[in-house]
Amino acid sequence: MRSTLLALAAALSFAGQAQAQTTGTVPLTNINFDMWCQEQEHLPPDRCDKRLPEDDAKFQAYVAKIQGYEVPYLQDRQEKADMNRVIFHNDPIDHSNKPGTPTSSTTPDSPPSH
Repeated sequence: MRSTLLALAAALSFAGQAQAQTTGTVPLTNINFDMWCQEQEHLPPDRCDKRLPEDDAKFQAYVAKIQGYEVPYLQDRQEKADMNRVIFHNDPIDHSNKPGTPTSSTTPDSPPSH
């Protein structure tokens, strides 16, 4: 039983990775059938291990519904992060606005201090 669960988890992991690759650069969350079956549908573990066709159909519908919300959300978040990086942090004159760049106390136009 344990080896069956491990094989099923590995298969779902590979399927989730292939599905994430088809949606572009947006990384999707992998949804585990066993977790969904037991926590969302409140079915007994023995039935979840069987993975009946009707349960699998409900699971695929659930995944499609979640991804219908997740993909636009993640794309919007990616666009906002790109805009923040390009517009707000790409100043060719003042590089002190870049995240992680230490700010210096002297400016290039100020005379050296003695």
